[in-house]
Amino acid sequence: MKIPRLALAAFLALPLTASQAPAPEALASQARSLAGNLTLSLQGELFAAMKEGGPVKALDVCRVKAPKIAAETAMGTPWKIARTGIRVRNPENAPDAWEAAKLEEFQKRLSGGEEVSAIEAWEVVESEGRATFRYMKAIGTSSPCLTCHGADLKPDVAGKVKELYPEDQAVGFTAGQLRGAFTLSRPL
Repeated sequence: MKIPRLALAAFLALPLTASQAPAPEALASQARSLAGNLTLSLQGELFAAMKEGGPVKALDVCRVKAPKIAAETAMGTPWKIARTGIRVRNPENAPDAWEAAKLEEFQKRLSGGEEVSAIEAWEVVESEGRATFRYMKAIGTSSPCLTCHGADLKPDVAGKVKELYPEDQAVGFTAGQLRGAFTLSRPL
């Protein structure tokens, strides 16, 4: 479906002046759409890797392909897309102060009974002297995630995680927990 994706990219890339900036709800809708596209692409790659080579192969998807998929999803738009979490596997994905505060808020909302799939947040913040729209969408832990992020990893998976991520903190999760979030931003 290249035509709709290109149309979305063209729309998202339109230059804006302060008076033309879309309302926060419209920007959230754009970010939600991009996060959804990223989720679908990443899940497809992960499921294919699991089928082809098991969880060790899937680790390469998260390590190598996920950043590329995020960049491809944002291509042609003013958006920056990444992943973060409270307990990260890759230290480069550690949350900044705004993301850390939102992750804490997400955890409280999840504990309060909100469905993880509905948890998101956005706001306009000042960043480097410029108004920036920031958006985060919660990532829950489902059963397939536990293969690489659960408490009882198989020895080959645990060994590969240790090799690739000596500072890994992203294990010990159970199904239904907050795993992390997609984080998107764009200058206004």
